[in-house]
Amino acid sequence: MFVLHGHPLSSFHQKAAVAFYDTGTPFEFAMLDLGDEAERARFTALWPFGKMPVLEDRARGQVVGESTAVIEHLAATTPAAARLIPADPETARRTRLMDRIFDLYVQAPFQRFGDHRREVPGARDEAIPELVKGQLATAYGYLEGALAGRAWAAGEDFTLADCGAGPALFYANRILPIADHPNIAAYFERLKARPSYARAFEESKPYLDWVPF
Repeated sequence: MFVLHGHPLSSFHQKAAVAFYDTGTPFEFAMLDLGDEAERARFTALWPFGKMPVLEDRARGQVVGESTAVIEHLAATTPAAARLIPADPETARRTRLMDRIFDLYVQAPFQRFGDHRREVPGARDEAIPELVKGQLATAYGYLEGALAGRAWAAGEDFTLADCGAGPALFYANRILPIADHPNIAAYFERLKARPSYARAFEESKPYLDWVPF
C-alpha cells in the first residue's frame, strides 16, 4: 500500500501525484498541514527533513522522500509505472537530465521568487526578481532547443521528466511568460491536456490564492 504525504499546492507534490495518476497506480493521500505543530512533529518523525512529498511504501516497510526518488521507487516496484524510466540507457539518461533541468532551473528560481515575495517589504533583496527572471530566461533558452521535435521532454514517451514539468511551467509562467518560446508553449499545452496533470492541477485550484505572485 502506498501513502503519499503532501499538499495539492506543492509543485513537487503535484509531480509525484502525476506519476501515480498517469500510471493508474492506487495510493492513499495524506494531506499535510505543516502549520499545525503536532502534525509537523508527526511528519518530521517520519521524514526528518520535513519536506514534501514523502511516500510510505507500507508493503515494503520503506519511506521515500524527494519527488524524483518517489517516482524512481514507483517505477522500480510497480510494473505499470516502469515506463516512467525508459529501458534504453541513453533515453533514461536524457530523462533524468530533463527532470533535473525542470527541478533545478525552473522550479528552484520560482520558489526563490515566492520566498522573496513573502519577506517583509524593506527587508528583502529587491534584486531577486530580476535575478530569477534571468535564471528562467536561461532555462527557457535551453528548453526551447531541447524540446524541438519532441512530443515529450525526453522523446516520444511520457516519462519521469514530464511529471514535474507542468507544475514548474505553470508557476514559472506567472513570473516570466513562455509565450515567446513556441516549443515550450506547445509542450505546456500538451501537458495541460494530459489527464494526469489536469487532475493534479485541478486539485491545486482551491489553494492558488495562497501563491504570493
